[in-house]
Amino acid sequence: MKKSSIILATIALPLDFLMLFLAGLSAYFLRFNDFFTKIKPIIFNLSFDKYLPIMFSVIMGWLVLFALAGLYSSKPTRRLTSELSRVVFACSTGLAAITIYLFFHLDAFNSRFIVLAGWILGIIYVSCGRIALKIIKNLLYRSGIGTKKIAIIGTGRVSDMIAETLRQRRGFGFMVAGQYPNFNQSTIADLNELLAKKQLDDILLTSLKTDENEVLAILNFCQENHLDFKYSADLFSTYLANISIYAVGGIPIVEMHKTKLQAWGRVTKRSMDLVGSIILIILTSPLLLFSALAVLLETGWPVIYKNERVGEAGKKIMVLKFRSMYQKYCIGAQFKNQTEALNFEQELIKTKSIKGGPVYKIKDDPRITKVGKILRRLSLDELPQLFNVLVGNLSLVGPRPHQPREVDLYSTRQRKVLNIKPGLSGLSQISGRSDLEFEEEVTLDTLYIENWSLLLDLIILLKTPFILFKSRKAL
Repeated sequence: MKKSSIILATIALPLDFLMLFLAGLSAYFLRFNDFFTKIKPIIFNLSFDKYLPIMFSVIMGWLVLFALAGLYSSKPTRRLTSELSRVVFACSTGLAAITIYLFFHLDAFNSRFIVLAGWILGIIYVSCGRIALKIIKNLLYRSGIGTKKIAIIGTGRVSDMIAETLRQRRGFGFMVAGQYPNFNQSTIADLNELLAKKQLDDILLTSLKTDENEVLAILNFCQENHLDFKYSADLFSTYLANISIYAVGGIPIVEMHKTKLQAWGRVTKRSMDLVGSIILIILTSPLLLFSALAVLLETGWPVIYKNERVGEAGKKIMVLKFRSMYQKYCIGAQFKNQTEALNFEQELIKTKSIKGGPVYKIKDDPRITKVGKILRRLSLDELPQLFNVLVGNLSLVGPRPHQPREVDLYSTRQRKVLNIKPGLSGLSQISGRSDLEFEEEVTLDTLYIENWSLLLDLIILLKTPFILFKSRKAL
């Protein structure tokens, strides 16, 4: 590894030490500032000479917690939000440890102000340091300093996606030195030329159909030339991300789970759905009433449209929406003229659908009312789905629910999105909403299922309002 790469990979530790040191100093001198001493006089005797070794001990302990929180891992694609949340978690754990220590040693340190100020300033200073480091890294990477030159071997969509992502996201610290369909003599000649120019550090294999001999040849080439070898996980390797191992009669059994949402994960997610849906129903109640009244005044009853969708494990559910179409065009058991409505929709799908795959999307849909267009554009038509979340057949976050006739056309791989409850919002919804191609939607929903975490749900929920208030085409 080049010296610049080593420096960029290891600079976080001394930077965190410096930020915590400054936070400790700031907390101490703030306590002795005239402003705070007037509010609460100092009744303890803590000289700076005595405080300094205590501060260093706390800093070293917090750095250990930072390491345990994964803040010094070399994962290049970690998002800044994830990093900052780990900083808050590690600092809060450090505060908890100090609080417990002081509880059993009341005479050891009796300035609660310094402890609380150190915690708050520690989070702020370390976060600022991490943000500054991220900005500096991005600037250096874009200038070609510290980047790792990588050659991609493989063909197909995965290979192209990775290459395009690395070219666009220079902040990951990789520069695509070359892209080759397979590992043959021509490729070896090009790679040797790159090595001679010192323009190659890694080789990434992306093809899932590479035979064993070719893989071994690539590995040998990497070992001979001191290159790092990487490969994209195949389908089975992806499943292995969610496994548990236990013994039956002394024989190890490996169980591959459909998702990370197991046991306590499901309990936590359901609890968040319950609390979140109640809060959101209360907050949006004026919009719910206004939307219902608008639909009623324009086209009468029913105001709510019960839309049959497919939920978790293929179960049929009724998703609630404000009716945005004229009644004669609505499809469902609550409406008449079903044969005519279905035939008209099929004709529209054939002539006006702008989406491929099993899911359709009709442009300039003539069935939508004037109020319906406004409700759809502002996503107000979906607000009643909060009651689906409350009942439990939808989640706040999950894959987009689709109609049974659409799900019937899913491929085996695409049916993986049925492993968890569909969601009011989700990774695909905040990444392009209904403008995504169905295959892209499935890829994002599968990624969410395989990498679910409470933090990911919170991030998606925080991003959702910003996506909702963007202008949406009421097709």
